[in-house]
Amino acid sequence: MGNELVKSNLHHFKFLEDIPRTSYCEQALSKNDIEKLQYAISNNYWFEFFMDDLPIWGFIGKVSDSGEVSIFTHQKFVVGHNGDRIVYVHLNMMDPKPLSSSEDEKMTYTYEVSFEASDKSFHRRFEQYLDFNFFQHKIHWFSVFNSFMMVIFLVGLVSMILLRTLKKDYARYAKEDELDSLERDMNDEYGWKLVHGDVFRPPRHLMWLSAVYGVGIQFCVQAVVVVLAVIGGSLFMESGAVLNTVIISGALISFVGGYFSGSFYSQSDGKNWIKTMIFSTALFPGVSFAILFVLNTIAWVHNSMVAIPFLYIVMLVVLFFFVTFPLSLAGTIVGRNWNGVPNYPCRIKRIPSPVPYKTWYLTPTAVSLLGGLLPFGSIFIEMYFLFTSMWNYKVYYVYGFMLLVFLIMLIVTSCVSVVGTYFLLNAENYHWHWTSFLSSASTGIYVFLYSIHFYLFKTKMTGWYQASFYYGYTLIFCFALSLMCGAVGYLSSGIFVRAIYRNIKCD
Repeated sequence: MGNELVKSNLHHFKFLEDIPRTSYCEQALSKNDIEKLQYAISNNYWFEFFMDDLPIWGFIGKVSDSGEVSIFTHQKFVVGHNGDRIVYVHLNMMDPKPLSSSEDEKMTYTYEVSFEASDKSFHRRFEQYLDFNFFQHKIHWFSVFNSFMMVIFLVGLVSMILLRTLKKDYARYAKEDELDSLERDMNDEYGWKLVHGDVFRPPRHLMWLSAVYGVGIQFCVQAVVVVLAVIGGSLFMESGAVLNTVIISGALISFVGGYFSGSFYSQSDGKNWIKTMIFSTALFPGVSFAILFVLNTIAWVHNSMVAIPFLYIVMLVVLFFFVTFPLSLAGTIVGRNWNGVPNYPCRIKRIPSPVPYKTWYLTPTAVSLLGGLLPFGSIFIEMYFLFTSMWNYKVYYVYGFMLLVFLIMLIVTSCVSVVGTYFLLNAENYHWHWTSFLSSASTGIYVFLYSIHFYLFKTKMTGWYQASFYYGYTLIFCFALSLMCGAVGYLSSGIFVRAIYRNIKCD
C-alpha cells in the first residue's frame, strides 16, 4: 500500500562495496496490477527510502507527452562517504518501461550501487534536504520583526494606559480615604475598587478551570523544553524523534501540570481534589484518544495502514498509567501542601454583589472572542510555515524562529488578557477568571479557522477521508494551543489583579 515504512529485504547494501546491475524482483503483472500502477503514476505517487537515516525519494514512473504511462524498472544508488561515514545518498530512477493493458506482463526490476568519496562534513549532511529559500525567505524575517514591533507597541501602550489610569484611580481613592464614611458614601464611586469584596471569589466550575489551567501551564513548559531539545540535538534530522520527544516530555512534565492544578484548586478552597487531579490528568489524553479513535476507525474502514498499531496504543496506555498519572499525583500533593493556602489581599464578602448591565463590547463574551485576535496576528505567518511543513512534505528546521515567535505570542497574550481583565473589572464585573482564560484561549479558534483556509487553498487534499485526518490532527493541535494560551492569560491576569488590589485599602 505504501503507507508505512518496512524493512527492505530485496536490496542488499555493503559499505564501500559497489554492486553492479542486479535483479531484485520479477513480477507478472495482472490487468488489475497494471491499472493500479497506471493510476499511481498518473497521480504522481512517489516512494520514500531510508539509508543510514537519510531519506530518499523517487517517483514510481512517468507519463510522456503523448500520454503513455511508463514504470521505472532500474534504481541507481550513488552513496557519498567521508571516511567511514555516509554523507549523502542520491537515487536515479531509470529504464522506463511502458505499461500495456495486456495481462501477465512480466517486469524485471534491477538496482545498482556505487560509492564515491566526498569531503562533505558528516554533521552538515542533512542540509541538502532543507529548503533555505522557503523558510528563510524575507517574508519570514519580516513577520518576526513585525511581531516584535507589535509586542513593543502593545507592551508600551498597555503600560502607559494602565499606569496612568491606575495612578489616577489610586490618587482618587487615597483622597476618598481621608473623608469620613458618610462623605465617602455620598460620592459617586465606580470602577474596579467597588468589586474588591468579590474579585477573589472562587470562580464558577472550579474543577474545570483548575484542570485547564494546570494542563496549559504544563504545555507551556513542555513547548520550551521540546524546542530547546530539538535545537540542541538537531532532532529534526531523525525520523520520529520530535514526536517521541513530545510524548516522553509530556509524560515527565505532567508533574508541573499537577502542581499548578492542585495548588490553584486548594487556594480556591476546593474540597474534591482527588477528582480534580484525575480530571486534570486525563483531560488532554482523553480528548486526543477520542479523536484518534475516530481516525483509526476511519482508517480501518478504508483498509488503510495509517491506523495507529495496537501495540503503540498499549505502549501509550502503559506510559500514561505508570508515568504520567503518578507524576501528576505527586505534583498535585506537592502543590496543595506547598502553595495551597489562600492569600488574598482583600476579604471576600458573604453575599455576592450584582453585576450591572454594560454595553456589548464590555461583556465577557465579547472580550473572550476578541482577545485572541492579536495573539493570532503575531503567529499568523509562522502558522503558514508550520502547516506547510506538516502537510506539504517540507522539513521544518527553523526552531529558533519558532521559539522567538512562541515567546512573542506569550507576551502578546499576557498583555491582551490584562487589558481585557481591567476593562471587565472597571465595568464592575468581577467574573474575570473564565474571561481571562477564554480571551486568550480563543487564539486556538482563529488558528483552526485559518487551517480551513489552508486546507481549501494551499493543499490538494480531496475527499472526506483526507479531510478527517487533516482536521482531526489540527483539532488536537488547536486544543493544546488554546489550553496553553488560556493558562498564560489567566496567570498574567491573576498576577495583575493581586497587584492592583494589594495597593489599595480594602475594607
